[in-house]
Amino acid sequence: MAMTAKELAQILYGREYGNEITRAEEAAAKEAGLVVMFGYSDDNVEVRGAFNEEYGAYEGTTLHLTAEGFLESPYDDREACEDCKFYKRELARSRTIIVRWCLPDAEAVWTFETDIPHEVFKIYDDGDSFCVGIVFDIKDLEGNDNGI
Repeated sequence: MAMTAKELAQILYGREYGNEITRAEEAAAKEAGLVVMFGYSDDNVEVRGAFNEEYGAYEGTTLHLTAEGFLESPYDDREACEDCKFYKRELARSRTIIVRWCLPDAEAVWTFETDIPHEVFKIYDDGDSFCVGIVFDIKDLEGNDNGI
């Protein structure tokens, strides 16, 4: 039986910065269709498992995701793409993940906000809470059309 998001989050919970996930755990997550996201350093979001990506997120960012992967604007400036029908359609059906970095009173340096059903895990840096990462199943992204 494939690993669940809850099981993987429990395995990852309490890891130290720099040792967030092993290659074997990445492979198991990929096989199970799970996505693992966590902050790294002061400027990156790492994505492992069903997708293997890295995004610059200094001071936070917003990511858009479909079951096929992360959606990126064909332009450096997303506003320049407002007339792009394909991009607008994909953006409308995507799910949003807001990446938060160094917010006052936050539980950790890195946190994530999304309506995608997910489990959380904590990463520590020398005993301090560094990141509240998330794990979710790509099946929860399928068929999302946001009313379009």
